[in-house]
Formats: sequence, C-alpha cells, structure tokens
Amino acid sequence: MPRNANTLFFIGLDGWGSYSLERSSGTALHQLLHQSTYTLEKRSVLPSSSAVNWATMFMGVSPEIHGYTEWGSQTPEIPSREVNRNGIFPSIFSVLREAEPEAEIGCLYERNGIKFLIDTLSVSYHAIAPAYTQNPTLLCEMAEQYIVEKKPRLTAVIFDNPDHIGHKEGHDTSAYYTKLEEVATYVQRIVEATRQAGIYDETVFILTSDHGGIEKGHRGKTLEELRTPFLMWGKGIPSNYHIPGNMAQYDVAPTMALLLKLTPPQVWTGKAFRK
Repeated sequence: MPRNANTLFFIGLDGWGSYSLERSSGTALHQLLHQSTYTLEKRSVLPSSSAVNWATMFMGVSPEIHGYTEWGSQTPEIPSREVNRNGIFPSIFSVLREAEPEAEIGCLYERNGIKFLIDTLSVSYHAIAPAYTQNPTLLCEMAEQYIVEKKPRLTAVIFDNPDHIGHKEGHDTSAYYTKLEEVATYVQRIVEATRQAGIYDETVFILTSDHGGIEKGHRGKTLEELRTPFLMWGKGIPSNYHIPGNMAQYDVAPTMALLLKLTPPQVWTGKAFRK
C-alpha cells in the first residue's frame, strides 16, 4: 500500500455492523466496496460499545493498555500505560501534531463523548453538531464548510445517528437501513467537498465503525455486534480489493499513520495493513 496520502479523512458510522452490507446489496454503502480496499471482518474490542472502541481505533492499542474500558469512558478507568505531553495516551492526532506542528487537524462529531478520546489539545478544531437527531444534516454541513475553508491534513467525522436508530427502532430493521442510506449521501457530500477544495486527488478516505448491534442494543459478544466494516479508497488505494486475514480496531491507527508517513509510537501494538 503506498504511503502517499497528503490528506486523510476518517469517517466513522457509530453502530454500523458488517451484517448490514451482507444483507443489503445494491445500497450506496455496499457499492463503495467496489471502489475500496476493504474487509467486513474487522472486530470490535470488548465491550462492543462506543467509547472503548473509538479510543482503540485512535490509539492503536487494546483497552488494557490505553485504559478506556466502558461505553461512556471519558477518562481511563485503568491508568494508561503511557501518556504524551498533554497527559493522554498517544493517538493518531497527537502523533501527527508532534510530527507536523503546523498541520490542520480536525474532528467533528455528533456524540459528545468523542471529545474525551481525541486529545483536543492536539487538534486544530473540534466541534459537535448539536441536536443532531432533529437536524441530521448539520454534521455533514459543518464538515463541508471545514473542508473547503481549511483543507485539513487529517479530519475525523463521526456520525452517531445509525446507532441512535438502532437503539430506537432496532438494528437490521427497515428504519436502520433507511438511515444508513441517508448517511451514505453525507459520505458522498464529504467526498465532493474535497473536490471543491481541490484536494481530492491527494486524499485517502477511511470509512468504518465502532461496533454493530443486535435488536435494540449492543455491548455483547455476538458477531452482529463485533464485526465491523473497514473501507479505504482514494489516492493509490486498490479498488475492489478484499483485505485478507485478521483486522482489529487497534490496527486502524497504525494504518492511518502509514498513510500519513508517520512513525507509530513504540507503545502502539496494532499493525498497519500493507498490501
């Protein structure tokens, strides 16, 4: 896999299980597989819930190392094995900031708990889309504006609405698939915003999830809850290529570091995907 992403976009869909792609061929998200390097076998760490899994993706290690262990963790329940100069476990955001002090780094999100996991002192900009269930397009609009104005080096945009519908109406329901189709249009708009900003040709996109779900919940040990998609496309990334073998949440940050030409911290234990 080439190490040449001048711009990297990490797009997260909370509560997006791999089963949804297997059971809904022809949908917009399913069609992205054909232009991506991908796997449907990335596994969540336990518990299969939000904070612990987003932290693991950003921090490149499993929960017993970074210390965030619960659904709503805001600080480590276990002392982190190592902390950076900001007093938080090293994340992809802090690794980029230390390597490139002037880099524009952003994180936009619908779930307030994300801000406790990203090392806000290392990002240039972070913001929440308020009342997103009543205004579901707001996060996308915020991301579009940020991309065009700032042309960031690294941006995370994390949509919570799939999981919200999963809890309210149920995972693997018509309402859940309708919401995924809606969110797919936001993904397409974010891609288009990079074209408007003139950075599309130098960009790699990652689309993934923290966990899946079953009925109206998660945090359990079923494959519906644990199997999550990982899709990657853009500059230098092969199309319609299935990633062989195993992939775990803690492999995401090292893969992002490879794309950004960064040296992972020694404390990270995940491994980057290399074709």
